[in-house]
Order: sequence, then C-alpha cells, then structure tokens
Amino acid sequence: MTTRAPLILAIESSCDETAVALYSKADGILANEVYSQIELHRQHGGVVPELAARDHLRRLPLVLQQALERADKTLQDIELIAYTAGPGLLGALMTGAGYARALAYALGIPAIAIHHMEGHLLSPLLAEAQPEVPFVALLVSGGHTQLMAVDAPGKYRLLGQTLDDAVGEAFDKTAKLMGLPYPGGPELAALAEQGDANRFPLPRPMTNRPGMDFSFSGLKTQVRLLIEEHLEKQGNDTQTRADIAAAFQQAVIETLAIKCRRAWQETGYRDLVVAGGVSANRLLRQTLQQEAEKQRRRVYFPPLALCGDNALMIAFAAAQRYDGHDSPLDIAVQARWDLATLPPHPVAP
Repeated sequence: MTTRAPLILAIESSCDETAVALYSKADGILANEVYSQIELHRQHGGVVPELAARDHLRRLPLVLQQALERADKTLQDIELIAYTAGPGLLGALMTGAGYARALAYALGIPAIAIHHMEGHLLSPLLAEAQPEVPFVALLVSGGHTQLMAVDAPGKYRLLGQTLDDAVGEAFDKTAKLMGLPYPGGPELAALAEQGDANRFPLPRPMTNRPGMDFSFSGLKTQVRLLIEEHLEKQGNDTQTRADIAAAFQQAVIETLAIKCRRAWQETGYRDLVVAGGVSANRLLRQTLQQEAEKQRRRVYFPPLALCGDNALMIAFAAAQRYDGHDSPLDIAVQARWDLATLPPHPVAP
C-alpha cells in the first residue's frame, strides 16, 4: 500500500447527514454521496440526537455502496479510511467512528480521525481559485462561529468566537420563533429576500467594543419582541414577517463583516476563507465580497455543494493529515473539540 496518495474512504456522521466520499490526491474526487435526515427530523422541529444516530446506522451501508458504485471501486481498492471524530452529536459520531474503525480492521488498513471543522475550513481548497497561506478563516455553521488565523498548514489560532448562539443556531431559533419549518435557516433567508431590512433597526452585537468575539442570542430576543408587537398584536402580515426576517439577517451579516474586517487588520493577512453551512447564504457571500474589495483583500468560499456537512471535506482533510502511519484501534470521539489544539499537518513525503 502506498503512503503517497492513498485512495481514501471518508465517513461523515456528526449530525443529520450520512455522508461517504472517495478521494485521492492522485485521482481527485471519485464520489461524494450525502443522505440528509431533514424529513426525519422535520416532524420534531429540530434534530433528535438518538434518531440521528440510529438513522446513520441504517443508512451507512447503503450510502457506502452508492459511493463505491459511483467511483467504480470495491472495498479492496480502499487504502485509508477517514471519519469525523468531532465535534458533533456524541451518538452520531460514535456510529460513524465505530463503522469506520470496524471496516478498517476488517480490511487491514489504517483509519484516521478528522476534526469536522478542519474539514469545513479546508473545503474551499477544493475549488479552482484557492487562498494563499497564511489566511483568515471564518467558520459559520449550526454549532460554530469562529474566526481563526491559519498561520501555516494545520496551524490554527483562535481570534474570536461566539459567546452564546452560533450563527446557524441563531438563524434556526429565530426561524422557529417566526413559525418557519425546519431547517429554519434557509427558510428565513428565503423569506428575507422579500423584505425591507431597514424597516426595523436592530443592533450589531458587540461591534461597539474591541475584539472579534460574537454574540447572537440578543438578536433572537429582539426578534421575539418585534413578533409580539407587530405580528401577534396587529395580525400576521406577510410583508411584516419578511421585513423582520430581512432585518435580522442584515444585522447578523453586517456583524460578521465588521469582525472579518478587524481580523484582516489585526493579522495583516490578505485572504479570507469562509466555510460552514451558513457560507451558502447569498447575502453573506455578496457582503463579504464587497467588504474584501473595499479592503483590497480577497475572500474564498467552498462550492455550494460543499457548504453543508459532507464526507469529501473529511477525505480532503485526511489527505493533508495522513503521514503513512497507522492509528490506534480505540474509538475516540469528542462532542466538543478545540480546533486550535490540532497538531500541524505533517510534512509531505
């Protein structure tokens, strides 16, 4: 088995997507299959961890077979297995990690544990246009909002993070207040497209003080007050709903842009990478692109298909991290895992 460009089978099961990908540095992307559990969780208004773990167990063999067929490969062709070890839902992580470790043991090949957010952070590198190291990374997802300085391959330094709700979480909770179906973030963004963001002025949290930390829970409270005043008392007017959604979205995205500007200024780095599920937001992309042009900087996003959870980003991260050595058989996952604690990427052979 070669250690230079192994064929990697990757498994992602950190939350509510069951994903399998096949990738190698030599051949590129061979398969990237994702099964979403949205319909399963929609009836409950959000992700139910126990149901997510059980569904991963049911779906993994099927999604794996789809990936192998897509790539025209067999299990005997696989040389390395990568899996998401955290952060995420503990039961869901255990399901994917156990499946990956058992498969690696049966095939007699190594397995490597990958940090979910490192996968997101590196996913823009799968696009044609790529940032130059060092760069700033804005990670925005359902569970994370962080600004990181990427000083070298695999060397991450935290600049700022949310003190309460993550951006995606704030979108989902606000959407639920407005009676929008799960998953609420995309629904709220779609509603905001029809609204006037200037009708209801909302604060830009923590922008009146130095630093790059975030706080979004207060915006949710402000939206609840607007709903009580303008919708519950005066009737459920469609335009008012859209205006509230637009005001909330605008406040969040302008806050992110202000903090990114501070990160550019503090680090002096030219490039900004934006990744995670919220990086698919159209207004966020437009706003940060405009901000980059004003600051004479550059901004990079993953392809839209790679913004959400997927196994290809896990395979790509594994390709950067694998040093040719096997790893222990223990199944160690972490619901919380600080990205800055990861060791630097190994030197390529």
